[in-house]
Amino acid sequence: MKSYSSITIDEQLDIVNRCIAKKLDLHSELKRRSLRYDDLRYRNNPPITPSSIQFLTPDNFDLENHGVPVVSFFSGAGGLDIGFEYAGFQHLASIEVNPIFCQTIRLNRPDWVAIGPPEYSGDVRNREEFFTILKLIVGISIPFEGIFTGGPPCQPFSIAANQRFAKDGDNFKRVGFAHADFGNLLFDFVWYVQQFQPKAFLIENVTGLLDIDGGTQLSEALNLLGGCGYNISEPVIANAAHYGVPQNRNRLFVFGHRTNNKFIFPEPSSKVVTCYKAFEKTMDGLENHVTRKHKAESLIRYMELNYGERDRLGRVDRLDPNLPSKTVISGGTKGGGRSHLHPIYPRTLTVRESARLQTFPDDFVFCGPTARQFTQVGNAVPPLLALQLARYIYSQIYL
Repeated sequence: MKSYSSITIDEQLDIVNRCIAKKLDLHSELKRRSLRYDDLRYRNNPPITPSSIQFLTPDNFDLENHGVPVVSFFSGAGGLDIGFEYAGFQHLASIEVNPIFCQTIRLNRPDWVAIGPPEYSGDVRNREEFFTILKLIVGISIPFEGIFTGGPPCQPFSIAANQRFAKDGDNFKRVGFAHADFGNLLFDFVWYVQQFQPKAFLIENVTGLLDIDGGTQLSEALNLLGGCGYNISEPVIANAAHYGVPQNRNRLFVFGHRTNNKFIFPEPSSKVVTCYKAFEKTMDGLENHVTRKHKAESLIRYMELNYGERDRLGRVDRLDPNLPSKTVISGGTKGGGRSHLHPIYPRTLTVRESARLQTFPDDFVFCGPTARQFTQVGNAVPPLLALQLARYIYSQIYL
């Protein structure tokens, strides 16, 4: 990682203060001087601690090919799907309601079947429609010897999401399963498992799913699945940082299967990848690597932050390069996504940099407006974590 040219802090302050005083656009002023945001710097840049722990994405592993079929529900941009792909599973279908997310899947994996707009609704609440699609068009037999995966939209259970809602609003206090749009999608997923009887299923969600309503609703869902003959492992809260992902990201995983085997979740590692390692390799020329055009008033605040400090006005944090990143966030379901501040340059991360923190391959392109690109990245299961899970599932259930 390097700067394209070198200017001093005093020169930087002159530029920023001039923009503020004369009400000039900072981006235009930098361009006029043949400078970029990556030529700017924070006032304080303590030494970065060297680390020998490698940053890896699924591209660093050989693509396996055992051919166990997988169907994903609530697929998003396909983070979970990518991990299963590299672990050797055969992709049968990705079901997704958002047309932009479907566009992303089709662009990156044209040989996959993305069931969603414009041809289909993508709404799994239309149970009879999707039962017919999966049985007759996709050709799933009953019982299904593959695996169903899914992460029902998590906003009702998310503490971060509810911090955006007014305290007297209907969505405050994690309304969970009472949420009109998202709350009962978990039970739709359960219904499909009941109908098709896959050999295994994997549910991913935010940790709030475990304790909303005192755990009553999740227990009900798991009891329904247990009643169908599934051996359900104890739900696991995993931090992606303990599985080679350069990001602290806690998520809940629930796994069930129709075998007598005992499933053991991958062991976490105490060795973590720092976020700086994800940024070492250049991103010049990659898709989705567009720097936000910050205002001078924002930059003059950002440049004073130390590692790990928050800009209170913009509510963004400067990442510490010696630690895993804070959780990559998606933004609201209908509004803009945003990112953290780069540890070296006083600006927010690009979509591509956020995707690096999520361990997406560099050639995976996100469609749509920038805010929706951030949503896709932030909602995804890190593909590297998904790859490790998928390998454990295959070795313990399917071998």
